[in-house]
Amino acid sequence: MVGAGHPRQAHSPESRRTPGYQFTGSYSSVRRFVGSLKRTHPRVTTVLDFDPGEAGQVDFGRGPTITDVFTGETFRTWMFVMVLAWSRHQYAEIVRDQKVETWLGCHRRAFEFFGGVPARLIIDNLKAAILKACYYDPVVQRSFGECAEAYGFQISPCPVAEPKKKGRVERGVQYLTDSFLPLRDFRSLADSNEQLLAWIMGEAGNRIHGTTHERPLTRFVEVERAFLRPLPAVPPQLGVWAKVKLHGDCHVQFEKCFYSAPWRLVRKHLWLCACEKTIRIFHEFELVAIHPRLGKPGSRSTSPEHLPPEARAFLMRDPQWCLKQARGIGTACFSLVEHLFSDAVLDNLRAVQGILRLGERYGRARLEAACQRALSYGNPRYRTVKQILEKGLDQQMDLLDSPTLTDAYTGKGRFCRDTRTFFN
Repeated sequence: MVGAGHPRQAHSPESRRTPGYQFTGSYSSVRRFVGSLKRTHPRVTTVLDFDPGEAGQVDFGRGPTITDVFTGETFRTWMFVMVLAWSRHQYAEIVRDQKVETWLGCHRRAFEFFGGVPARLIIDNLKAAILKACYYDPVVQRSFGECAEAYGFQISPCPVAEPKKKGRVERGVQYLTDSFLPLRDFRSLADSNEQLLAWIMGEAGNRIHGTTHERPLTRFVEVERAFLRPLPAVPPQLGVWAKVKLHGDCHVQFEKCFYSAPWRLVRKHLWLCACEKTIRIFHEFELVAIHPRLGKPGSRSTSPEHLPPEARAFLMRDPQWCLKQARGIGTACFSLVEHLFSDAVLDNLRAVQGILRLGERYGRARLEAACQRALSYGNPRYRTVKQILEKGLDQQMDLLDSPTLTDAYTGKGRFCRDTRTFFN
């Protein structure tokens, strides 16, 4: 039976190679065995050396929990840290999330803080930078790729589960956690970053580094700053890319706000680039819409030219447009339209639009006559005007104004009874 007999014989290397072998020893036995392997095959590492301006290392760390004294809101934070690999000078910022937009903004402010850009950035495989982590062929997030192209640096992701490849920023995050955060109170997010910047330029930048035995800020100012790549003459617009779908109302949705795009692209997938102040929408590399960026959830930005023709016509024919058109037709039409718009209960915009469209079919002169007849009978409605035009009553003389009416129709007939005596 496997494992039977003398314990030494049962757990000998030969027995461990036997198929189906089950180890029945204690945890301490496993620990001793692993320890012997470590002593037999010690792990060998190599220190990576960098030239001035060659590389920077970037990482996120857990930040403090802040209670804003002005709003009373309590929220968790993260610390963005970028360390220049040669001088060990660093930039750090406390942020509320790790979104793509936050990631890009932190890089822009870090480059402006250093006054230049390192040749490459060694990063972790977070989703804001790398869509698909792979040892040989990682997929870079589109927005971060444009950032690298605009500032002129290369992206160097670490292999999966090997954070030691960016050990200098890992140590930098730990240094902030141990030396900056304890015994500090923050009144707001802005206050925390003011304190952090002062600490970086003071205590952190002027300490004697344990490896270089020099001050990081001194090494940066005297040597490395001159080797950084210059910033672009015009700051690039860093945008967050998102794949969106154009809905039936000719709008796409991004961060709970709505932006219009041409109606001919309804139900198609588009690319949206959200910059700090603008929203650009693309279809197959063609810019089809641009809007100011909205901040309030539920807000809507609509360009009239993006709507179908019938919708544009409806929106253009507002009450002011209708009154102007009615005035051009005649006084009777204008009076009828004014009467419909003065209704305190019913919105008669569509009725007025329908009356004005009758002029396209029957002509302005007939429409004016029909409106006059409807007003004289005290029935200024769309249906009345339409029936008058359909039956041609606008072309007949009004019977009430005819001088040939007999006494029977004027109340002076021979057998007419005077009813006024019954009520006296």
